[in-house]
Amino acid sequence: MARVTPASGRPETLTPESRSPARRPRTLAIRPGLVLLVLLLDWAALALTIAVLPGISADAGWDVLLAAVLLGLVAAPLRPLLAALAGTIGWAGVVCGWLLGQALLVFAALALTPGIDVDGFGSAFLASWIYSAVVSAGLWAVTAGDGTAVLGHLLRTTRGARGTATATGTAPGVVMIQIDGLSAPVLEWSLRSGNLPTLGRWIRSGSHRAAEWHVGLPATTPASQAGLLHGAAQVPAFRWYEKDTGRLVVTNHPKDSAFVEARLSDGRGLLADGGVSVGNVFSGDAPTSRLTMSTASAGRRDAGRAREISAYVVDPYGLTRSLVLTTAEMVKEMYQARRQRVRGMEPRVRRAAAYVALRGVTNVLLRDLNMTLVAEHMMRGAPAVYCDFVDYDEIAHHAGPTRPESLASLEGIDRVLGTLELVAAGTPRPYRFVVLSDHGQSQGATFRQRYGMTLEELVRDLMDGGRDGAAAPRVPAGPSDGSGEQWGRVGTLLAEVGEEPTVTGRVGRGVLRRHERRVPAAAADGRPEVVVLASGNLGTIYFPRRPGRLTAEEIEALYPRLLSGLARHPGIGFVLVRSRSGAAVVLGADGRRELGGGPAPDGAVDGDPVEGDDPLARFGPHAAADLRRYDALPHVADIVVNSRVDAAGAEVAAFEELVGCHGGLGGWQGRAVLVHPADWTVSGDLDGAGAVHRQLVTWLNEAGLRDAAP
Repeated sequence: MARVTPASGRPETLTPESRSPARRPRTLAIRPGLVLLVLLLDWAALALTIAVLPGISADAGWDVLLAAVLLGLVAAPLRPLLAALAGTIGWAGVVCGWLLGQALLVFAALALTPGIDVDGFGSAFLASWIYSAVVSAGLWAVTAGDGTAVLGHLLRTTRGARGTATATGTAPGVVMIQIDGLSAPVLEWSLRSGNLPTLGRWIRSGSHRAAEWHVGLPATTPASQAGLLHGAAQVPAFRWYEKDTGRLVVTNHPKDSAFVEARLSDGRGLLADGGVSVGNVFSGDAPTSRLTMSTASAGRRDAGRAREISAYVVDPYGLTRSLVLTTAEMVKEMYQARRQRVRGMEPRVRRAAAYVALRGVTNVLLRDLNMTLVAEHMMRGAPAVYCDFVDYDEIAHHAGPTRPESLASLEGIDRVLGTLELVAAGTPRPYRFVVLSDHGQSQGATFRQRYGMTLEELVRDLMDGGRDGAAAPRVPAGPSDGSGEQWGRVGTLLAEVGEEPTVTGRVGRGVLRRHERRVPAAAADGRPEVVVLASGNLGTIYFPRRPGRLTAEEIEALYPRLLSGLARHPGIGFVLVRSRSGAAVVLGADGRRELGGGPAPDGAVDGDPVEGDDPLARFGPHAAADLRRYDALPHVADIVVNSRVDAAGAEVAAFEELVGCHGGLGGWQGRAVLVHPADWTVSGDLDGAGAVHRQLVTWLNEAGLRDAAP
């Protein structure tokens, strides 16, 4: 996306001027019509519940109406007390609050209502779930597209935070929302089509501008967040092998992400000065982290974390609503997957049962929880909040980045932005909003669909007859269907639960351990001959029994067919290796290019000697510079392969079973976005996540939100 210059106009809600007292009541007002509608829904839901449960009876419909009114009156003072009690107990209390909190409120309301008989708490327990589910479904149906009900829920659950606000002064804070996987072309189309009303209004009104930034290699969330949050470039892929320790690092495992962050952090990350990290891979050195992978297994109990989540789950409009919509999301996924099969849409991949459940959890339950946590810390006056919403990325992996269901998920995130904008009208300090992505996505039929084999199978075929044979044991690379990336969000929540010394904690730890055993690390005394890993259309090949990074000459001596076979395969665009001279060499089917080799008399491209056809010709003007930077990262594989890209430069062939992918070069995966307040100036080229980090730090400094101390 070229830089978008908005139409002139006065900023609407994201400047200090927009926070005038005269405007705040109109923004936060709950309409009387909605209050009446909610009461009628409560009445109908309670009547239906009483009708279907044999343990509860009512003399008349007016008794049911009175019970609905009493339920609202009883819940108002007791729900915050239940949430506070649950948070004090810890995660076990949160679970008990989820199971019993609404049941206690329903039982109290029914018991106090004359004309209604309840056999006991068991009947009230069942009634609470039926009632909450019906109310949630009804509210969703009648308030679709209206965030007022959600806003009311957020204001109720964050009410207690206002008395403990940490804001100092009136300097605007910054809320940074990451839309995982959103490319510049997809954002531009969504804005033009009018499908993102909140973002579109910000840009059209002149309050915000949109810019494109170049991601580089690898185009993965861990690598980008290492740059965005810590300004560091030390992540070579989504998963990689470390020869010196024999460790397979998988960045969406909480212990591995903590291990990586210990290397990245200098204590001065993006969120170091009182910031809050929500739903990220790394913390950015935030003193407060929620649902963040690198801090989920920190080995300490965080009462505040349990209290904040308990406030969400005890409210019937909170967790119950999310569970109802999670179920609906799962049903929708099954329908959409079948629709692709029936219509014969290509490319497509199998959308497994595990993905159906994970889509429901990540795209509804965790999205709502993330939004609640962001609102909580806005109410507390946090100077900076950074939150990653993964909805679009997860669906686009399996459906395709421009398919209808993927674009619809962007509309859900846009509604979150609109709700947080309204929340900001009642916070102790004003807030500015920044929206950015970590990478884009590229589409295409997978490598296995095109050629009938995986990358690992191809490598083993080409190794056959080498000095050590091809039948040596290997390290399993984990699921190839993309569920490994999705599971990380659920695993983070389980890791946080697992910190509790309770039955709940033991269950969480057990589930997490069983999953992580699917991707075991190789022991140093039993190393496999080869490890083949995939990050989208980026493949990495390690020879763990050979110390250091092997040179092209050493690989050819061990496996004479391997490098030439990979470079000439129609599904592979180029191969990156290190030569004996120390230079990085890119091999293609009909040529080679030496990176950083200096001027050459003939066949030079940008100072790089090229023999035959340039293997990077189809991968854009940044490809050579991206590979030079990548080659200097720690733990780069002995052989790095990037899939083919079609003649138009758009479609790639993922080495995982994903129709939309990211990780390597080619297509839209390297074209990320940054939407920022219009009065904030972008200085310099946004080339790489590190450059975006420096720009964000500059803005925080200019806003007075960073400690001046080095």
